Amino acid sequence: MKKAKEKKSREKKQPLAVDEQAVVNIGMVGHVDHGKTSLTQALTGKWTETHSEELKRGISIRLGYADTTFYKCPECKGKEAYGIKKECHCGGRAEKLRTVSFVDAPGHETLLTTMLSGAALMQGAILVIAANEECPQPQTKEHLTALKIAGVQNIVVAQNKIDLAGKEEAIKNYNQIKEFLKKNGFENAVIIPVAAHFGTNIDLLIGAIEKTIPTPKTDESKELKAYCVRSFDVNRPGAKISELKGGIIGGSIIQGKIKIGDKIEISPGIDGKPIGTKVTSLNCAQGLLKEARAGGLIGIGTSLDPSITQNDRMRGQVVALPGKMPKPVKSLSLKINFIERLAAKVENKLKTNEILVLTIGAMTALGTVAGEKQGTVLVEMKMPVVIEKGQKIAVSKKEAGRWRLVAYAIAE
Repeated sequence: MKKAKEKKSREKKQPLAVDEQAVVNIGMVGHVDHGKTSLTQALTGKWTETHSEELKRGISIRLGYADTTFYKCPECKGKEAYGIKKECHCGGRAEKLRTVSFVDAPGHETLLTTMLSGAALMQGAILVIAANEECPQPQTKEHLTALKIAGVQNIVVAQNKIDLAGKEEAIKNYNQIKEFLKKNGFENAVIIPVAAHFGTNIDLLIGAIEKTIPTPKTDESKELKAYCVRSFDVNRPGAKISELKGGIIGGSIIQGKIKIGDKIEISPGIDGKPIGTKVTSLNCAQGLLKEARAGGLIGIGTSLDPSITQNDRMRGQVVALPGKMPKPVKSLSLKINFIERLAAKVENKLKTNEILVLTIGAMTALGTVAGEKQGTVLVEMKMPVVIEKGQKIAVSKKEAGRWRLVAYAIAE
């Protein structure tokens, strides 16, 4: 009788499953201190810098995540009808449009590889450019290039900190942004002046997002593939053995779908040996899910020992059904394409024994140039990686003490 009561009590405490998740991942990218995290907060109500080192230094270090739901008031005319609340400023009831996930990427030059790993999840982006600085800044260039490598074509530009610029300065900055976008093939991108700290023009920005960044079409019949960008142990110190939960992996489904009870494989795993496990729960910002699809950020509960997933140990891994991904390898054959507009700052050549950082999907990995053969570069990886033929890879190398994005490569 006592056990039955305890079981019933536990069931009552569990949140109800929802049949809803974010449908698109939108990147928040741009130069350091241009206001990406503040703008994310204005759009979602969530401050994504939560790590102790981030709070101390005042910059984003890890990828930040936040979901929000967009609404539109049928009574209001014009773009001011958009918002993130069910009740409009006019007092009317707003209609729900869709739920989206934001990926807040760090803008500091030393954290470029972190931004590149996040770009693998993005299906659209907001490029944040400060109105009170010259455009473009170094990471403004690199982040836009990273989006192009990742295949992100739909972007909205937020001309932030408009409150800190005078009229003439703001107009000059706007013209610089237009010229910069034109040189990089985004001349039709919408530019919205905003002041994130005051919530100025956030309604206009949401309207631009809704018109510019569509919900991507997905094919659920394809085999499951998801990128892991976080992993952690949710158990508190001192928890009883009977209360322990398995490790959690967080990320986004790129194709296919996943449901509770599925057997999955995490690759390249540990030392190149994929890890098999079972899905015990699915979670998103809106609550528990019975089934998860492509789009949005989700947490996958597993039966893994939580020590395997603690402190982001599984970051960069690929999640798929058992045996459906290529086997992990350490030797790569790559067709290198240098980024010409950055070539003036870096040597347009890779030397034998030179160390590279390759961003393969959401994984950042070190490799050494082993040589060149018939137009392809051979790279020996420090640790095994999972790579698909024809996959596009971001290539960074060290220049003046900093990792610089210098090329993209195609896996042979």
